[in-house]
Amino acid sequence: MKIKVLVVDDSMFMRKLITRLIEEDAALQVIGTARNGMEAVSLVKELKPDVVTLDIEMPEMDGLAALEKIMAMRPTPVLMLSSLTQEGAHATITALQHGAVDFISKPSGSISTDLFKVKEELLSKIKLAAKVPARALVSGNTIAPKASLVQKKNIAVSLQGKEFEQIVAIGTSTGGPKALETVLTALPESFPYPLLLVQHMPPKFTASLAARLNSISSIRVVEASDNELIIGGTAYIAPGNYHMAAVQRNGEFRIQLHQSPPRNSHRPSADVLFESVAQLKHLKKHYILMTGMGSDGAQGMLAAKQAGARSTIAEAKESCVVYGMPRSAIELNCVDYIVPLHLIASKILEVTALAKR
Repeated sequence: MKIKVLVVDDSMFMRKLITRLIEEDAALQVIGTARNGMEAVSLVKELKPDVVTLDIEMPEMDGLAALEKIMAMRPTPVLMLSSLTQEGAHATITALQHGAVDFISKPSGSISTDLFKVKEELLSKIKLAAKVPARALVSGNTIAPKASLVQKKNIAVSLQGKEFEQIVAIGTSTGGPKALETVLTALPESFPYPLLLVQHMPPKFTASLAARLNSISSIRVVEASDNELIIGGTAYIAPGNYHMAAVQRNGEFRIQLHQSPPRNSHRPSADVLFESVAQLKHLKKHYILMTGMGSDGAQGMLAAKQAGARSTIAEAKESCVVYGMPRSAIELNCVDYIVPLHLIASKILEVTALAKR
């Protein structure tokens, strides 16, 4: 049976181009097109597609508003089509944190005559989205930035010390932005240890992800910079197209960014991060793999476990958008705890002995 796709874009040219690219794959069928979010919501209800490709910038009702209504009415796997601008990145991150499964970056703006350049990515992500179980789709409840955090963000560095005895490393991919939101927003402002995060995502999008998470979390969240001092109470997100490692120099821990070849087809790679953290001396180390396609991070977690990791955690299948990365680690028998997403923050507090403080 073919995967039924609804194509939503305000440009007739783009609707026709996207339809043509999709229908070049015998496993896919475009069952309808919509010019704006209002039409999209109506057609999702009427046609019941398996997957929706949804443009962000549209008249009458934009993609974000349509996404919210679709998730409230009939949760359906949605693939966002985004421009590579900073504004497009910000809107895409918001969409991913409110129910969209994944996104495709249009190569040259909203009217991309060269969309064929990402044809294979488009087709593979549609097929992947069609497999996402309904239970893993998140309804679009908007989380507003916490006003009380503004002053705290300005003085976060002075509140948290340079010295810490534990560190947390996290790897995630498809479904990761929402998963990271769930985990980081559940950590208390007093959380004293650094978290180093790899989310498979292009440049600009990681910066928007960090800014978004920083605005809704009690801890500080930043896109990492090369040679940046690692301090407690801060989450560092690897920038797109750069591997991130933690290094020890003169009694300090710092971020190291580099552009060595991709690992597991990814840069940044969770394996690179995990292997670097395992080399740090005199720290209790904790490793987490969450939702994502493929196996990035599994070998790094195995090596970390063999090197004496204090804990290794994998997200449980029932909460994963894609159960690839956690499953790969579990199959290597290097996971101490298999935990559903909503309990991962509690498990972090438990393994770092902070649960009762």
